[in-house]
Amino acid sequence: MNYYVTTQISFQENEIKLLSAEIERLKNFGCLGVSPSLEGLRDENAKLKYRLNFLKKSLQEERSKSTKSMININSCLQEIFGAAIQAAYPDLENPPLVVTPSQQPKFGDYQCNSAMGISQILLKTREQKVSPREIAERIVKNIPANECIDKVEIAGPGFINVHLRKDFVSKQLSSLLINGVQPPAIGKRKKPMFKRSLILSSSIAPRLNHLGDWGTQFGMLIAHLQDKFPDYLSVSPPIGDLQAFYKESKQRFDTEEEFKKRAYQCVVLLQSKNPDFIKAWNLICDVSRREFQKIYNCLDITIIERGESFYHDMMKDIVKEFEDKGFVQVDDGRKVVFVPGFSVPLTIMKSDGGFTYDTSDLAALKHRLCEEKGDILIYVVDSGQSVHLQTVFAAGQMIGWYDPKVTRVAHAAFGVVLGEDK
Repeated sequence: MNYYVTTQISFQENEIKLLSAEIERLKNFGCLGVSPSLEGLRDENAKLKYRLNFLKKSLQEERSKSTKSMININSCLQEIFGAAIQAAYPDLENPPLVVTPSQQPKFGDYQCNSAMGISQILLKTREQKVSPREIAERIVKNIPANECIDKVEIAGPGFINVHLRKDFVSKQLSSLLINGVQPPAIGKRKKPMFKRSLILSSSIAPRLNHLGDWGTQFGMLIAHLQDKFPDYLSVSPPIGDLQAFYKESKQRFDTEEEFKKRAYQCVVLLQSKNPDFIKAWNLICDVSRREFQKIYNCLDITIIERGESFYHDMMKDIVKEFEDKGFVQVDDGRKVVFVPGFSVPLTIMKSDGGFTYDTSDLAALKHRLCEEKGDILIYVVDSGQSVHLQTVFAAGQMIGWYDPKVTRVAHAAFGVVLGEDK
């Protein structure tokens, strides 16, 4: 990963140098301010600088990664055994504290292997020859009361095998709210990243799949449905191949300006819950879900699906909450929120009054934190959404929905998958 990002940074820096040289050449020919070529180079240069800064930030984050994600149970056990060793040997300065996951289930869940090190220290500093097993017994006697250890066993020369309490482990798992955000938006073609995020999130503990079922693609699909099957309200349209149907609507959206305008109007009417548009939406959702179920069956998983539509009624309150706390600015008719540390703002309301993915993601975050009381939220999403998710998380922290010292909200990124449609 580091090698790839470093190579990309080097490539972008060379591109910037070449473009800067071209700009200087054009300046020398007296065409500054009038050359379309120069303006194009300026735009490209600005884009490359943005991408370069993004890559540098990614590299820095990759290099600074540590075992932060492993602070839960291991950290708890280190505190417990640290206190036990301090009580057993109060005069010993900087005693070794070694707590690691057990390599074999028969030896428990974790092991404390400090006794051997303490034995060596006592021999060298005090000339006391004490067996590691005797030291382990003394440590065990001083283990403070806690909620995570079921039992301990001393094995071999002085290994302390630790068995965790089942109710403690169950509590940790039950508070783990997994968010697999990368299933395809309903109505769109299924990409490889859909299956990848499902597999990765399922390997952790699948709980909740966030589906894109309320966005712009539905405006395209409903407008195309109206044209292709004008009697869809009375006769169920034979949409067997939704992927082909989506490609047709996307082609029209990209090439027909009038169709594009009508698609945006369809989104607004859908989000205002017009009955005819809700029926069209349900028809498309049903076709998608039948296809999704085939994949779930192949993977042998059972998940909870919760689409963006679930959060729609909450979005108005989200906008109001940010407005009431003074975080909203108006930019060309849009309502945006600037989050410290992030250059691109979140758009929480479009100029036409519609909501955006930013709004639904904020509503989903608040619901998971404040209503479902999740104290660990893990978003299993491709790394292309990294900046967006970090901005959303930071906005939630800024407005006071959670304290990162108490609640963990994290992004488990897994790369970027590019299909035929890029």
